[in-house]
Amino acid sequence: MSIAASPPPAATRPLFPGWIVRTIIALALIVVLLARTLPRLNDPPLPFNDPAVCNLLTLIFSFIALLTGWIWISFLSGYPLVIRRVVFSAAIVPVLLFAPYVGLLRLEEVTGDMRPRFAPRWTAVRDRELKGVETRPAEKQIDLTTTTPDDFPQFLGPSRSNWIPGPKLARDWSQRPPRLVWKQPIGAGWSAFAAVNGYAVTLEQRGNDEWVACYEIETGQPVWGHSIPARHENPLGGIGPRSTPTIHQGRVYALGGTGVLRCLDGATGKPVWQDDLHARYGLTQAADEVMVQWGRAGSPLIVDDLVVVPGGGPLGKAKNLVAFKADSGELVWESENLKENGVADQISYASPALVTLAGRRQIVVVNESTASGHDPASGQRLWTYPWPGSSNSTASSSQAVPVGADRLLLSKGYSVGSELVQLAAASSGDSLAPTSVWKSSRVLQTKFTNVVVFQDHIYGLSEGILECVEVASGQRNWKNGRYNHGQILGVGDLLLVLAEDGRLVLVEANPQKFVELGSLQALEGKTWNNLCLYGRQLLLRNGEEAACYELP
Repeated sequence: MSIAASPPPAATRPLFPGWIVRTIIALALIVVLLARTLPRLNDPPLPFNDPAVCNLLTLIFSFIALLTGWIWISFLSGYPLVIRRVVFSAAIVPVLLFAPYVGLLRLEEVTGDMRPRFAPRWTAVRDRELKGVETRPAEKQIDLTTTTPDDFPQFLGPSRSNWIPGPKLARDWSQRPPRLVWKQPIGAGWSAFAAVNGYAVTLEQRGNDEWVACYEIETGQPVWGHSIPARHENPLGGIGPRSTPTIHQGRVYALGGTGVLRCLDGATGKPVWQDDLHARYGLTQAADEVMVQWGRAGSPLIVDDLVVVPGGGPLGKAKNLVAFKADSGELVWESENLKENGVADQISYASPALVTLAGRRQIVVVNESTASGHDPASGQRLWTYPWPGSSNSTASSSQAVPVGADRLLLSKGYSVGSELVQLAAASSGDSLAPTSVWKSSRVLQTKFTNVVVFQDHIYGLSEGILECVEVASGQRNWKNGRYNHGQILGVGDLLLVLAEDGRLVLVEANPQKFVELGSLQALEGKTWNNLCLYGRQLLLRNGEEAACYELP
């Protein structure tokens, strides 16, 4: 206690060897130097180059270097007393002056690179200031049963591929920029829009309630909302639901951040059926978020007459997929993906997708530490493949993407990179045998994002930088354009990039070189949400506001 009050009397010789202190400081600064250098290299000499982790290392080891030097000079060195008092005061006085104000701040959010942003504690959390979504008296019939060629009815588009063939978009925004149709506040969350027949639905957090909301695309006006008492909140992942609703045959299917699956009437928003996955598998929200820390994020998949979502469950007994009758909510099947040790793999933050590979129609999904394929009718596992990850740390969020007739691309951040896997009929039984075609920790480190496959090349945000990679070899063609942890959507031979800071950018899907064609500030605030293109109406949102732009 006396040391904290004032430095000790003057000493003629150090109480602790200076060379040890200098060594500690030098090693700490070397770690900081590497942490600041590696993420900026296109081809790092070391595979460990996750910018988020590097930012944490910078903070931790800078603090270690400063604190070590301060303690040694102030209390343990042989410097004159006046020097030690000056160094002591230079640090302790600002700490004493500003310490009371630290308690007045709260952590508002963290970027994809782990850079924090703080806000005064007395300011309101934005989503708590919003009222509920009002269901208006219907001026005209809300019809989500009728479909159109413009529809974008689910996560990542009609085929869940993150690429659509059209419409043909203008390549020059300098003379004809996108036109803002409307912009307005929206509840928190990382859900995207799904759009059918002039209406768009999304999930959002407003206070202690989680809403499925339907908006008129032309005006942005809400037409109905349905809420349940539920709230997911995490200091790193943020507030609100993560998945995107699916519209099918006039109904809306939505999986909330706390594991509640809802089927709603698309005309009125009234519930048809509901299932609570936490209750089904005997979990509290707190217990589930120990294993799946950043909330349920799997977007519902419609397969024939079923709706399929990641199930989850207790450690070692998780159901990686669960299927319900789409019309009634009756449980049809559950599947487990067993790892090599015979323990069931936990779910991740990716969504299931229906594909045909190696001649087999199947549901593919990325789990916590594996990827797997399953028979749509029974859930029977057809194959499994190790894919490293942990749903409470190095999480998998990116989709498994079919490439050609028998290959599947896996990608993720956290210095894992990507791998192309080939599926073939196994020597016996109905199963498929996966083998690696190529694997690289250097390309397609898609932390929160998904790739676009177009004409034998893969485009994706690799730790926030747009990258083009050849499918056949896994070799990088180019890497350029720093958009941080945003999202992309392929439209014909163009890429729409929604950067983490809310910029909307138009880029050529050009394997030869990086060509940025146009840019505008579409949204304000951190933006991790995917894009939705309904005809030429681009629907964008983040955790604070939503907007509709008409693309030229």
